[in-house]
Amino acid sequence: MPLPDILVLSVFLIVYYVMAVGKLPGLSADRTGIAMAGAFMLIALGAVGVNELPEIIEFPTLLMLFVLMLLAAHFAAANSFNVLSQWLSYRADRPKLLLAGVVISGGGLSMVLVNDIVVFAFTPVLCMALMRQGLDPRPYLLALAGAANAGSAVSLIGNPQNILIGSVGALSIHDYFLLTIVPVLLALGVVYAVVNRVWCNQLQQATTIRYWEDDHTADRWLFIKSLLATMILIVLLILFSQFRYQIALGVVLFLLLGRVIKTDRLLKEVDLPLLVLIASLFVVTAAFSALPMTGSAVSYLETQGWLPDRLAVLIPFSLIASNTIGNVPAVMLLLGVTENLSVITLQGLALFSTLAGNLLLTGSLANIIVAERASSQGVKLGFMDFMRVGIPITVLSMVPAALWFSWATGMPW
Repeated sequence: MPLPDILVLSVFLIVYYVMAVGKLPGLSADRTGIAMAGAFMLIALGAVGVNELPEIIEFPTLLMLFVLMLLAAHFAAANSFNVLSQWLSYRADRPKLLLAGVVISGGGLSMVLVNDIVVFAFTPVLCMALMRQGLDPRPYLLALAGAANAGSAVSLIGNPQNILIGSVGALSIHDYFLLTIVPVLLALGVVYAVVNRVWCNQLQQATTIRYWEDDHTADRWLFIKSLLATMILIVLLILFSQFRYQIALGVVLFLLLGRVIKTDRLLKEVDLPLLVLIASLFVVTAAFSALPMTGSAVSYLETQGWLPDRLAVLIPFSLIASNTIGNVPAVMLLLGVTENLSVITLQGLALFSTLAGNLLLTGSLANIIVAERASSQGVKLGFMDFMRVGIPITVLSMVPAALWFSWATGMPW
C-alpha cells in the first residue's frame, strides 16, 4: 500500500474512532475538532484537491440544515421552548401526564424541526423547570431524547442524516412520511411505555405545583409568525418536494425580513459545530471512498450479498454503526462508499438509522446533546441511564418497524 493511501486510511480511522469515543487521549479537541483537523490534513497534503470541495461537500444538505436551524432559532427567540417547558412543569402533580407531554412535545417538534436543535434548546429550560418543581429531571430528559430520535424518523427534514439521505436520493417527503408514520407513532408510544416502566419509582413522586412570578412569556407575534412559516414550509414541502431548497430559503427569508430580531441573535442559536462536523466528514469519507481498497471491499461485499439492500443487512448495520460512530457519520460513510442505492434502501436507511440511535448514548447527536446540556444544569445522565431505557426502546420499536417496512415496500429479508 503506497504511503498516501496509508495516510488517508490512518486519518479516516482516527476520525471515526473519535466519532465513537468522543476525543483522543491527551487532546482537548472534540469530535468536530478532530474531524476538521482530519479534513484540513487531507486537503493540505493533496489527498483531496481544493477544487474538488464543491463536488465532495453536499452543500444543499448543509444549506437545508442551516435554514432549519434558523427556523428553530425564531421559536427560541420567541421564548417558545421556555413557555412550553414551564407549561409542562405545571403538570408536576401528575408525573405520567407530564411524561406524556414531554414525549408528544419532543417527538412532535422533531418531526418538523431538526431534532438536534430541538433538544439543544429544550433540554436546559425543561431541566430547570422540572427541578424548580422538585422533580427528578432524568426520566423526562431520557424521554425527550428518545422521542426526539423517534419523531425525527418520520421526516426527511427531522435530523441531519435524513436531510442528507433525502437530498442525495431526491426522495419524496410526502411518500416517505406516509411510509414511516405508523412505525414512528408506535415508537413514540414505546418511548413513553418504557420510560414509565423503568423509572416508575421516580414517576410516582408527585409534587405540589409551584408557580413562579418570573415566568417567561412568549413573544406572541413572533411565535405566530414562526408557526405560520413552519406550517407553510411543511405544506409546500409535501406538495413540491422537488423544490425543497427554494421553498426552505423562501420561508426563512420571510422570517429574516422581520424587524423584531437582530441577525446576530439568530446566529447564536445556529449549531455551527454540527455544520462544520458534517462538512469535515464529507471530506474525510470522500478521501476514504476513493481508495482502491475501499472499492475492492465494496465489490466483495456485493458479491457476498452483504450490501444493505435487504433488511437482514440494513438493520444490523444501522444498529452497530449508529451506536459506535453515530448515525450521522454512519450514513455519510455508507453513502460515500456505495453507489446507486435504491429508493427503498434509502428510505429504510433513514428510518432504521434514526430509530437505532435510541440504543445507546453514542447512538445519536441528540442523545449526546441532551446529556451535555443536562450536565450544564447539574443533572448527570450517564451511559447506563441511556442503556437502561435505550435497549428496550430500540428492540420494541425496530421489530414492528421492520415488519411494517417489509410489508409496505416488499424489501426482502
